[in-house]
Amino acid sequence: VLVLVVIMFTANTKGVMLLPQNVNNLVAQNAYVFILATGMLFCILTGGNIDLSVGSVVCFVAAVGGKMMVLNNMNPYLTMLVMLITGIAIGAWQGFWIAYVRIPPFIVTLAGMLAFRGLSNVVLQGQTLAPMPDSYLALFNNYIPDPFGKEGFNVTCFVVGIIVCVVYVLLVLKNRADRAKKGYSVEAFGGAAIKMVLICAVILAFMFRLAQYKGIPNSLVWVVVIIAIYTYIASKTTTGRYFYAVGGNEKATKLSGINTNKVYFLAYLNMGLLAAIAGMVTMARLNSANPQAGTNFEMDAIGSCFIGGASAYGGTGTVPGVIIGALLMGVLNLGMSIMGIDQNIQKVVKGLVLLAAVIFDVVSKRKSFIVK
Repeated sequence: VLVLVVIMFTANTKGVMLLPQNVNNLVAQNAYVFILATGMLFCILTGGNIDLSVGSVVCFVAAVGGKMMVLNNMNPYLTMLVMLITGIAIGAWQGFWIAYVRIPPFIVTLAGMLAFRGLSNVVLQGQTLAPMPDSYLALFNNYIPDPFGKEGFNVTCFVVGIIVCVVYVLLVLKNRADRAKKGYSVEAFGGAAIKMVLICAVILAFMFRLAQYKGIPNSLVWVVVIIAIYTYIASKTTTGRYFYAVGGNEKATKLSGINTNKVYFLAYLNMGLLAAIAGMVTMARLNSANPQAGTNFEMDAIGSCFIGGASAYGGTGTVPGVIIGALLMGVLNLGMSIMGIDQNIQKVVKGLVLLAAVIFDVVSKRKSFIVK
């Protein structure tokens, strides 16, 4: 679907959609979505629970950071540490009520959405604080330098793309060999080869376009590191599997000796941490802290998760799937903006896409249950 949508917008914009600068904008404008959606996935895995407060938390964390750096001239690195601690504290606060008092996540995070948006205005006193220190902006808005220094083409960027493809292919082949060695079923090599070729082609095309602009933006590095860490946690660690277990059947998980309260708490603690990082990225992109920052961010994150394959009932979903969902949302936003489509119509389209994804999930689950 993502590929088809890209092709459609490319045709309707006469190629403008895939201009190097627009590809770069797709990353820069949606970095916060990738980060928030990754955290939201772990909340949804626990049983379809969501966090409505993330947009307000992004705004509040940015307000705290903006006041420290702009008004008090504090060190950017110390400020970032305080912002992270603030996000973690908010996550712990909400996680406590959800996990140990068992107040519904919808109510707790709805209260947080209202409270932290109000606190943001209190901290900023309704004003916008700008500009941010250059040393802070450089961490998020600059580009990875190219030692080869080729005019009009960032060689380092394209080389990184090739390395990523090689690593991806090796990991797929190693995983197939491990599964075959243990006697597990493996996908036919022809199908796996086609998938590898297509994914590598997309990666190389993406990196080629970035190389034609300025190369790899720092914001992409932050996003890739977060995606890699959480993909590993979700698929390769015991703690990660607990989230799936709780979403699959909480009662059975609890009877098997797993502390389900702790799993809920960790989901929202982690969401607070990633909301703080998203607040840093957003503040750097806007070069300001303002009372309206983070508006509707929670909707983008939730939509990305469900469009990317996370189940509305919990227990199903992957980080790579969520990132594809976030990319689809980003492509829709960028493509419709380039075409000059009215903002209200854009909201209608995104709402229908989200509804279609959830309907597909619910109907397929029902058919699977009937077959069993």
